[in-house]
Amino acid sequence: MTPAELSRTVLRSVRGAVEEQELSVPVPARIVVGPPPRPGCGDYASNVALQLAGPAGRPAREVAEILRKRLAGSAGIARVEIAGPGFLNFTLGDGALVALIREVLARGEEYGASSAGRSPGAADAVAGPAANGPVALGAREAVVAEVLARIDAVAGISGREAGGHPALVPAPYDLATLTARLGSDEARWVLLRPAAHDQVRVPERPVQRESNPRFQVQYAHARVRALLRNAGDLGLVSEPGDVWPSSTAVAGGSSSADPAPEQAPVRGATDSSSLPGPQALQALRTLLATYPSVIEAAARLRAPDRAVRHLETTAEAFFRWHDVCPPLPVGEQKPLAVHRARLALAEAAGTVLANGLRLLGISAPEHL
Repeated sequence: MTPAELSRTVLRSVRGAVEEQELSVPVPARIVVGPPPRPGCGDYASNVALQLAGPAGRPAREVAEILRKRLAGSAGIARVEIAGPGFLNFTLGDGALVALIREVLARGEEYGASSAGRSPGAADAVAGPAANGPVALGAREAVVAEVLARIDAVAGISGREAGGHPALVPAPYDLATLTARLGSDEARWVLLRPAAHDQVRVPERPVQRESNPRFQVQYAHARVRALLRNAGDLGLVSEPGDVWPSSTAVAGGSSSADPAPEQAPVRGATDSSSLPGPQALQALRTLLATYPSVIEAAARLRAPDRAVRHLETTAEAFFRWHDVCPPLPVGEQKPLAVHRARLALAEAAGTVLANGLRLLGISAPEHL
């Protein structure tokens, strides 16, 4: 179940509650469903009950309970919980991840495009390179205009419909100077990453290591491609399935397909980077599922930086999951169904990263 599907399911529950006079409120046009505020709060969350509480003249938790009862048992939803003042937290069923991976892999370049939109590759014909844009535009304005045209095409909306172009803090250098200094990919990332009201921070030189967000995103994509090549050498083919079994018989008598938690490498030094396997998996799943809604929001809000930051978070989540849930056999292990399933999830992550990079006009390298 994607966030859009979950949003429609919640909307149907609101409409049903209104029709059966459990709630007396105007039915909203759309309901926002997004990632939970922190790990351990389900797969998605919504503040719809808080929004309806005022018009309904009832406490938010009471509204949330009405909706929770209606949503319990819905297809694809394993659990609905009420948190805090009235937030609804949703945990999806076991088949949700498999369905998501199948959707991403089936749609390929078109994943993230609305039904009225185009794939990132087709959108290139709509938005030519910034260098071909109006000479009067500054470096940042030209690149943002180009990328927004591409995002609009994928989201299936027009720039005029979305509200034109945002007012941007100008970049300190022209595009030719930035490209000569940083290279095309880094120059574009530097121009697209800040929010419209933030200044562009230009590094002395591009850093080819994971502390550089642009490099980490490209490295994550290259890592996925390497996994697929190495899997091919092992005769291993990706197949969506259970990526986190409770136990699996492997060669050598081990009862687990993974290293012990204390042996699993973990990136980063902060607490948030040491998520255990199931939470790392949940974080990655949520980011892959919400990619289409992020692209739609980037178009609607005229904010390509949202797409940039989503790619950064996705790459980081991919590495966290990858490090505690190896997609390929380790040591003397034989290829198992869990490895095929994890390979499919890695391939889906690579698809999202590649699609996002194409939207930004930045290369998605096979090797790095």
